Amino acid sequence: MDIVLLVLGFLLMLVGILGSFLPVLPGPPISWVGLLLLYLTKAVPDNWWILGVTFVIAIGVTVLDYVIPAAGTKRFGGSKAGMWGTIVGLLVAIFFPIFGPFGIIIWPFIGALVGELINKADQKTAMKAAFGSFIGFLTGTFLKFVLTAAYLVFFVVVAVKYAAELNPF
Repeated sequence: MDIVLLVLGFLLMLVGILGSFLPVLPGPPISWVGLLLLYLTKAVPDNWWILGVTFVIAIGVTVLDYVIPAAGTKRFGGSKAGMWGTIVGLLVAIFFPIFGPFGIIIWPFIGALVGELINKADQKTAMKAAFGSFIGFLTGTFLKFVLTAAYLVFFVVVAVKYAAELNPF
């Protein structure tokens, strides 16, 4: 049973990293569930402090991910249309990789710009707001990625430490 929990936990860690970039998946909480599964094995001793602290951090980063883009957009004079444009641009980047790996950077900016222009902003205001929305999006994404990558490293270190004690059945 330990191996099943270990494999499922590792898969959730990978899905959590993907969730750092995909707006439909809450990356940090998914990665945290992967940590929880690791600590539910019989080989790894319970440490509710670690699980509690990592849970609070995961929830905090998830909340910040919604606050940071809005704050960036508002700071640079943008609207909700710019924020929604950023999300649409991200989805375009994922499903239509026209610009290759740079699409994940280019399309959210284009989406924010189009969103602001549709919202009847002049070009200068739209560019400024799109830039703010884009910076907020990149900041939130980077924060989620760093956290989920750190959780993955922590997962691997703990799993390797207790690998000899894992029960395959």
